[in-house]
Amino acid sequence: MYTKNRQKKKQRKEQEQQNKLNDLDYQFLNELKELTIKPDMNHNKQFIRALFKDCSDCVIREFEIKPNIPALAVFVDGLVNTGWVNEALQSIMVFEGGSKDIQTLSNAALPVSQMQITDNYGDFLISVLGGDTGIIVEGNDQALLLGIRGPKTRSISEPETEAVVRGPREGFIENLRVNTSLLRRKLKTPRLKTKPFTLGTHTNTNIVISYLEGVCDPRIVAEVEGRLQKLKIDGILDSGYIEELIEDSIYSPFPQIQYTERPDIVASALLQGRVAVFVDGTPFVLIVPTVFWHLMQASEDYYERFQMGTLIRFLRYVFLLLALVTPAFYIAITTFHQELIPTSLLLSIAAAREAIPFPAVVEAFIMEITFEALREAGIRLPKAVGQAVSILGALVVGQAAVEAGIVSAPMVIVVAVTGIASFTIPRFNGAIAIRMLRFPLMIAAAIFGMYGILIGIMLILGHMAGLRSFGVPYLSPAGPMSAGDLKDILIRAPWPLLDTRPQYMPVRDGRRMNMDMQKDILAQNGQTGANVSHERERVEKPEGADVNDAPEQ
Repeated sequence: MYTKNRQKKKQRKEQEQQNKLNDLDYQFLNELKELTIKPDMNHNKQFIRALFKDCSDCVIREFEIKPNIPALAVFVDGLVNTGWVNEALQSIMVFEGGSKDIQTLSNAALPVSQMQITDNYGDFLISVLGGDTGIIVEGNDQALLLGIRGPKTRSISEPETEAVVRGPREGFIENLRVNTSLLRRKLKTPRLKTKPFTLGTHTNTNIVISYLEGVCDPRIVAEVEGRLQKLKIDGILDSGYIEELIEDSIYSPFPQIQYTERPDIVASALLQGRVAVFVDGTPFVLIVPTVFWHLMQASEDYYERFQMGTLIRFLRYVFLLLALVTPAFYIAITTFHQELIPTSLLLSIAAAREAIPFPAVVEAFIMEITFEALREAGIRLPKAVGQAVSILGALVVGQAAVEAGIVSAPMVIVVAVTGIASFTIPRFNGAIAIRMLRFPLMIAAAIFGMYGILIGIMLILGHMAGLRSFGVPYLSPAGPMSAGDLKDILIRAPWPLLDTRPQYMPVRDGRRMNMDMQKDILAQNGQTGANVSHERERVEKPEGADVNDAPEQ
């Protein structure tokens, strides 16, 4: 009885597979993974031809292995190196072992270093559409997938949006494996893990999450994996899709996920216990968790001496404040608080605004919107003329507006300072948040004056204090306070003091370095050269004395 039920169940499953095979009625690749490859070559050939119907770029090549063993090669023209495909097919066609076994052919006949074996059409389809070459041999319920992808990709170059004076010049490109290899060059350890995913029912985009085992908290990795696995979307064309889908608060103007094109920044983030998300087809890699202070840090801060890094960070925070409140502050003091302006300056501003028909807030909105439009136009125009047009456009439009009496000269200066200040923020998505919040503050200043600015800043800080990035408070380590981590927030402490990983980040190993060398230098008074024999001291020493002995103090 049990055997009959088992046979009926098996026959029913085979019938369902045959119905799907005949109708090709599937929506997700998970359904194709349930369809196993059959030993019958005619069956496989019929299914694959129906699967790739009206796909002119898909090549289905029939051939034979000695002696008279039917086989089938499937690949996408333009994604493979045809020369390597020809060599692989030639090697397997002239194989004289006379074996149909897939394992034997893969071990003895194919000179290919990267090779996989699959038993279902789902994995077969993903690999072929990703650039692999599929081989099916008569009498086998498995298929070979040869990793002989061919077309050249964009060469590795320095990212234009994250240029540095000192530091590595290489950046990520659109090829996923090239990007993971760039990271592997930075972190040469088997603890660097790269877990693959596939997202998008139509794009089947390859995703890789990367982290350092033993450093990163497994709960963070599990959270990232869980959010990615729950995504059901028809296509992923850029990492921006994933960024907006998995972040904690999509309605916040502040980015809770950092992205970068630089391998050194990703390596540094992984050393802090964070997780990176690579997406095939884009050079931008996502990093989580992210706090606000990460948006104000650049990789160059750690390549120059700490004094320079600290001064540059102070400068960024000052100009961050200017980029946020300068137009609003000008509106407030010219509209409500004229007593705060020195008399001579007040007279100058009054003379400049005498013929202006608009209030200060309308004047500010006209200039800010115009400046943002010129900045956007400079990005869209060809590179050869885009920068020149944006700069000259700002100068010409500003001068013409002043001469026409539409805006005043002080307002042009305020908008120019605000625009320059926004460029000092290292992360583009962080600068966008500040640029957007500038306009509500201008409205608040026009209605309530300085009180409106203070209320607006308090609301912004309250909103930021309530944000989380994968469970980490957005204002950490300032709120909640972690005194030990403040050495790398507003300032950049010397490297000997950066011996621990951030305490606000959940990590398994909090120690980055030991302090033995620095202790030895201090103990030996190394900065004054007490234990170093100089030329003059060696000459003055009597014969037989040890030249390595330290001079008497």
